[in-house]
Amino acid sequence: MNGLDSRVRENDNSQTGWGMRLTERNNGGILWGMEKKVVILGSTGSIGKNALKVMDALNEHQRGGGFKVEAISAHNNVELLAKQAAKYKPRIVAIANKEKYAQLKGLIGDSKIEILTGAESLVEIAELEGAEIVVSAVVGSAGLQAVLAAAKKGKRLAIANKEPLVIAGKLLTRTARENGALLIPVDSEHSAIFQAMQAGRREEVARIILTSSGGPFRKMGAEELENVTVKQALAHPVWDMGKKITIDSATMMNKALEVIEARWLFDMTVEKIEVLIHPESIIHSLVEFVDGSVISQMGLPDMCLPIQYALTYPVRVGGAAKRLELERIGKLSFEKPDLKTFRALALGFEVAKLGGTAAAVFNAANEAAVEQFLAGNIRFTNIVELIEGCLSKHTYKEEAGLDELMESDSRAREQVRGAVGQAAFR
Repeated sequence: MNGLDSRVRENDNSQTGWGMRLTERNNGGILWGMEKKVVILGSTGSIGKNALKVMDALNEHQRGGGFKVEAISAHNNVELLAKQAAKYKPRIVAIANKEKYAQLKGLIGDSKIEILTGAESLVEIAELEGAEIVVSAVVGSAGLQAVLAAAKKGKRLAIANKEPLVIAGKLLTRTARENGALLIPVDSEHSAIFQAMQAGRREEVARIILTSSGGPFRKMGAEELENVTVKQALAHPVWDMGKKITIDSATMMNKALEVIEARWLFDMTVEKIEVLIHPESIIHSLVEFVDGSVISQMGLPDMCLPIQYALTYPVRVGGAAKRLELERIGKLSFEKPDLKTFRALALGFEVAKLGGTAAAVFNAANEAAVEQFLAGNIRFTNIVELIEGCLSKHTYKEEAGLDELMESDSRAREQVRGAVGQAAFR
């Protein structure tokens, strides 16, 4: 067939929004045969910069088609945003911080590039007509409305930030399903699960296993964590990430959020989700099927591969990802997480079972508490204590719309700030 192997695959995962009926093509390097237009929410962050790197590499490899940057956004980093605009010539550049608009306009200077500002600008570029793919890499809850807007437009959503699925997992997956949007995770663990699940049907899955590096403190006891400094918490042993995500890794909150995310993204009960510590960070997650087969996805700790897979799925092509040489790794080890010491992870399983507004409170309280820790106002162990306090005061609601979720989010942040102001944490 001249190197063209086309087949239509029925995937029985239509409950979630990621299992759409897709035509798979392996055509020797020509990706889809036409240019794909991409919007990147958060282009100046780690994921955003890697997404641009991946697209550069893919465009070099393609003999046709490829990727065109239609719109990019940032919150504050106008200097880098302007440089990206000069290189990629997008139709639209958005800066969420309105105070940075004049500076950005002066730096860009190109009258052909439209400049938007304010939080609402993220929604505008997320639903941009003609753009097929939206990469969501905005840290925190700020990108939730934009992600929902893209889902309503039926776009392919490459989701790198956990918060949309944590805060509004049920709402987002339902919106995607109803509008024909495709949700593909960029988070390395969920990308691994997504890839492994191609080996079977959703109803054949016995359990999914999220792996975790364990962060910098996996060998510490609860008493030792009392004196952890900001500098120590930011020294991740494997991944190079932003400050907030790095602190989440140190508390294992990142894994707690991933449990909630996986519950909605893959339409799994919490009882079928487990976590294993895997310090080498080579196996990014695993799926066990009912026949006992365990399928894993492996690779070096490099975000380029999951980003690329989200952009090119269901096709695989050469790109920017580094190659894994197992003989140089030597060994792969695993251990159970200590749920008593890292209480955030235990809370994550509880919140995942509840769903609804509980997850919004959980996420918002954590964001606010991490801010307080980074500012030097509280101890490392106070992060989880503040989260527990917010959850204990929260009146849980299972079914909630976007306004109710955002109200729960705001109230939790206020409670954290109020608690820190009233107590002597240091």
